[in-house]
Amino acid sequence: MGHPHPDTALQVPPTLFLSDADVAALADWKAAIAALRAAYAAPVADAMVPPRSMARGAGFWLRGMTAVSPNGGHVGCKLIAASMKNRRASYLISLFDHETMGLSALIDGNRITGIRTAATAALAVDAAAPRKPLRIAVLGSGFEAQGLLAALASVREIAGARVFSPTPASREKFVARFQGELQVEAVASAPAAVDGADVILCAARSRDESPVLRGDWIAPGTTVVSIGSTLPEQREVDEQVIARAATIVADMPHEVAHDTGDMLAAQRAGIAFDAKLVPLDALVAGRVQRAPGDIVLYKSVGSALQDVITAEMLLARARVQGLGAEMPQSIVPVAK
Repeated sequence: MGHPHPDTALQVPPTLFLSDADVAALADWKAAIAALRAAYAAPVADAMVPPRSMARGAGFWLRGMTAVSPNGGHVGCKLIAASMKNRRASYLISLFDHETMGLSALIDGNRITGIRTAATAALAVDAAAPRKPLRIAVLGSGFEAQGLLAALASVREIAGARVFSPTPASREKFVARFQGELQVEAVASAPAAVDGADVILCAARSRDESPVLRGDWIAPGTTVVSIGSTLPEQREVDEQVIARAATIVADMPHEVAHDTGDMLAAQRAGIAFDAKLVPLDALVAGRVQRAPGDIVLYKSVGSALQDVITAEMLLARARVQGLGAEMPQSIVPVAK
C-alpha cells in the first residue's frame, strides 16, 4: 500500500483541466511545430514511446497511447474511447510531472489529434521540400486537409494550392476557408490538383478504400504526405507511390510498415521498401540525403509522442494566458 507524501500539498500544484474550447483558443501552428521539432531533435528511446494498446468490446473499444516527453518534463497518455455502433468518441490526454508524479493536466483531446498530425506533417515537409515558394496539391477538403495546409503555410511560403475532393460544395468551402490568406483553387480531379505540385497533401480516403493518389501522376522531386491509411483495411496511395518513392519517412516506422493498408498492399505486390524506410527524427536531424529528382513520401499513423508534446505546448500557453480550470481535487502522489 502507498501512503500520501507528507509534502504533497506544497509540491504539487492543482491539476488544470483544458476544455475543447480552451484547446481551440490556445492552438498555435508555429508553437506546435517548434515543440515537435525540438522533440524529434532530442534522443528518444523506443521505451519512451511504446506500442499502443487497445481493449475491445462488442462494437466499442478503448485505445491507450503513452509517451515520455524528451524535453518538456512530463509523461503522458492519450485515451480514445469509441463506439462504432453509436458513432461516438471521447479523447482524453493526461500529463504527469516527471519529478513529482503529480497530475499536471487533463485535456480534452478532441482537437489535439488534428493539431499534432498537421503540425508533424508540416515539420516533415519543411525538412524535405526544396527551399522555395511551394505549389501545393491537397487531396481532401475536410478538417484534416485544412489543418495540413494551414500548418504548412505557417512555416513555408505557399505559391498557390489546388484542392480536389469528390464533392464540389466541399471543395468550394475549402477555398473559402483560406480566402484572403492563400491563393487556393478548386479543381475537378485529383490529377488536375497534382499536376505541377511540389508538395502533395493527402488527407482523404475513398468510400471503397481504393487509392486516391496514384504514382504515375507524381513528378520527380515531389514531396508527398499521406495521413489517411493508418489501419490494415485503409488505403490512400497506390503501390506505385511506394515503389517510386526514393525515401519513405515514417513517424512510427514499424506500425507504418506492418499495420497500414498502403504498405501491406505494396508488400503483396512484391515492392520492397525496408531499405528506404527511415524514421522522422532522421529527417529532422538532417541525416536523410535527397537528390533533386527524388520523391519523398511521409507516411503518418500518429504517435503518442506527438500528442504529449502538443499537450505540453498547450499547457504552457494556458498557464501564461490564464486559461483552463483548476480542479478542486486531484490525484495525490504517494510515497513508494
